[in-house]
Amino acid sequence: MMKKLAAALAVTGAALTASGATAQSDYPERPITMVIPLGAGGSHDLNARVITSIIPSYLEQAVIVRLSPGAGGQLGTQEVANAPADGYTLLFTHNYIDMLQQHVENLPYNPSEDFVTVARVNYAPIAIAVRADSPYETMDDLIEASRENPGSIQMAHSGNWGALFVPAAQFMQALDMSWNLVPYQGGGPALQALLAGDADVTMGFPSSLGSHLDAGTIRILATAGPERIYDDVPTFSEVGVEGDVGFMHRVVLAPADTPEEALTTLREAFEALGEDTTFNRMMGRLGENIDIITGDEYEAMRAEQSVAYEALVNELTSQ
Repeated sequence: MMKKLAAALAVTGAALTASGATAQSDYPERPITMVIPLGAGGSHDLNARVITSIIPSYLEQAVIVRLSPGAGGQLGTQEVANAPADGYTLLFTHNYIDMLQQHVENLPYNPSEDFVTVARVNYAPIAIAVRADSPYETMDDLIEASRENPGSIQMAHSGNWGALFVPAAQFMQALDMSWNLVPYQGGGPALQALLAGDADVTMGFPSSLGSHLDAGTIRILATAGPERIYDDVPTFSEVGVEGDVGFMHRVVLAPADTPEEALTTLREAFEALGEDTTFNRMMGRLGENIDIITGDEYEAMRAEQSVAYEALVNELTSQ
């Protein structure tokens, strides 16, 4: 009798173990929400639409985009920080919101402790743009006007200490000039302010500027990086702005206590996404690169960013 009982318990335990393993491996069992802490029409919104149109084939569940702009990205970020750590709520953010803002003000969350990397999707060089009918036909024209009348140039950006604000501050510092920096809830609204005539200049990334450039409604005056993106447009280095200025990393984060099984599933899906032919073609149409980095590798980069941004904030705020 005891032997039969022991055997029965062993079978039951094995069944429970198998059931538990099956439950874990079933992730995801329902749609996943990807929160973007920025406004509609910006480069994150456009990139996310491509990501979420392809990655469900590797997760076997829909991924739903939810825009949650406000407070320079803090509103949506806090929303995900407070969400259940079950793999069903993710944050699609960038390096400035993720690792810089903590050095500017006290946040209601700790980005280093409350989030963990799923994947860095890509990085993008920023560009300086004006309307096609702008009197500033070259970067030299804009620099000269900015120096002659400090603060007279209205520069629309995506929020204080965000992806457009920081390179603008670095640009002004490097060239000893001044713009009037006007915040909007994301790169999309900032670009619309430019197109509407409410701003003289803005910055943006290939995915958000490309269609307007093709339509002839904007003009690009300079781009970040050491190499030209457009043959007739100078780089930041060529106009006197050296160093790592104007690069944004687009990264997907999850709440820190998300189960490892869910993180593994998500990371494997993003790695597969990076090899997907359709995804590569659609991102190419946006003018965006693909450079998937998952897990520990980007976690190390986050730590390096934090140190660098602390020094940058101290430098900019000490002026």
